[in-house]
Amino acid sequence: MTENVDLIVLGGGVMGSAAAWAAARAGRNVILLEQFEFGHDNGASHGTARNFNQAYEHDDYLHLLAESLELWNELSDDQARPLLDHVGLVNHGWVEPLRRVREGHERRGIASEFISAGEASDRWTGLRFRSDVLYIPGSGRVRSADALRSFRDAAEQRSARFRYSNRVVSIRVLGPDDVIVTTEDDEYRAPRVIVTAGAWTAGLLGGLIPLPPLVVTEEHPAHFVPRDAAMQWPSFNHSPDPAAPEDSYWLSPTYGLLTPGEGVKIGWHGVGNVVDPDHRPRHPVPEQMSALRRYVTEWVPGVDPDRFDVISCTYTTTPTDDFVLDRVGPIVVGAGFSGHGFKFAPAIGRVLVDLADDRAPAVRFRARIPAARVHEIAG
Repeated sequence: MTENVDLIVLGGGVMGSAAAWAAARAGRNVILLEQFEFGHDNGASHGTARNFNQAYEHDDYLHLLAESLELWNELSDDQARPLLDHVGLVNHGWVEPLRRVREGHERRGIASEFISAGEASDRWTGLRFRSDVLYIPGSGRVRSADALRSFRDAAEQRSARFRYSNRVVSIRVLGPDDVIVTTEDDEYRAPRVIVTAGAWTAGLLGGLIPLPPLVVTEEHPAHFVPRDAAMQWPSFNHSPDPAAPEDSYWLSPTYGLLTPGEGVKIGWHGVGNVVDPDHRPRHPVPEQMSALRRYVTEWVPGVDPDRFDVISCTYTTTPTDDFVLDRVGPIVVGAGFSGHGFKFAPAIGRVLVDLADDRAPAVRFRARIPAARVHEIAG
């Protein structure tokens, strides 16, 4: 028997959960379908903490960040659960792009400042600095596991339904406002479907809407043990300087944050091997881990480079690193978050529901491939 609903969300990671929350707040009869159990570690939304990083220069992202900050606070208040830790964030390394970020902050009224490498070294003894540092006091980290739980709880309190361990086997578009989703157990019909399936997006949609290439990689950051448990840690991003030969071994920019109880999470950004998300090896690439430990030895004196636990997660990356937030017919897609999407989740949930209500997508986030690559600092 087919059940009729207002909206179907496919994928129960942070983006799908945020979309279900936004839809439930708007009074929609929404059901979310997820192929794995709640809180699984097969995709990109698991783990205890993520950077809340405001180091963006473009207004599209800065606007989403401002909205996300407001909505994170609203969700936190609603669930009586702290979700943001404003421990600050330092950005260092290649200074030129950071100056553009600072200009974007000035336009938007975001508090940030440049401080010298010496002052930064005095304030944050666990890190080493070589050049001026862009400090953003309002940044920090998102309590990601608590966020996932909060989106679900808040949505279900408003009558949304979450169905886990319920794999979708087909999506049939019958008309511009009519789509049927069949799972292994049930069938649902709605005028709109939001697809937030992460690494499984392209396979699930099967060419139903145009998408840029979505490259799925397995990434292996690690939690390193701090040398002093009392040490204060900001979150951080660090970009290699193209004018510094000593940075030539770097594989990409790095990011890091203290995950309370687990260590300081440090990783390369988007350098993993391309994988099938259903058959990924979950083993780090030795050369990448060796380079990461060398980086930690040189730049993060506050942790022990020989004591660490490796993490496995996936990135789903677009050619531009820009998100895909678009609608074609009855299908709305949120995909390609390229390793920097989590902090935007509550605003992205709102955007996806607006797209389901026939609002136009922002040009930057349309599904078709933009002509030029946009370089942003990830986190």
